Amino acid sequence: MSLNAELRAFYDSRQQQIPAGIRAVMHRAGRELADSGQADRALSVGAAAPGFSLPSASGKTVALGELLADGPVVLTFYRGAWCPYCNLALRSLQQHHDAIAARAARLVAVSPQIPDESLSLAEKHALSFDVLSDLGSDTAKQYGLAFDLPDDLAAVYDTLGFDLQRVNGGHARTLPLPATYVIDPEGTIRWAFVATDYTTRAEPADILAALDALG
Repeated sequence: MSLNAELRAFYDSRQQQIPAGIRAVMHRAGRELADSGQADRALSVGAAAPGFSLPSASGKTVALGELLADGPVVLTFYRGAWCPYCNLALRSLQQHHDAIAARAARLVAVSPQIPDESLSLAEKHALSFDVLSDLGSDTAKQYGLAFDLPDDLAAVYDTLGFDLQRVNGGHARTLPLPATYVIDPEGTIRWAFVATDYTTRAEPADILAALDALG
């Protein structure tokens, strides 16, 4: 089963568990974000990848420039450990991590959550790639991915117990669009997946094909 087929199956099963009023808020916010055109304004193929230097779950600092010195980079943005779709996507990337590494590429995942939350996520899913904390979503903003939750959706997330105020270090309202980039060693984005729909993600098979296309 492909990652997105798994995500769709999870979505369909989860819808039955969410009250109709909450579903309505989520669906309306999703439509508004899609209609905003933000995905089209995010960085895409041919753009220079903005540099970053971010703390990892293990306490070290990871810089894009240092990663690119060793080869291409697969950079993925996710919302946080509280998001079940993110967890499924990261687990799938872990399953393909050896194949990514075999292509001399480094995989890093970035979210706006605090390092302790990233560490818990990395340990839970036995992630062998770096999970980085982008507090305040400054890096996501440089890639054109950061957006603010509308008031009613933020309230829904509070009701569901996500506690974004805590896990995002005081930046509760700002999240990144789900996105994955393949960046060549010169720092140019050579492949991009950006979506406003958090229930869809880049397929690992497509990421591997993009790495193969680098030559």
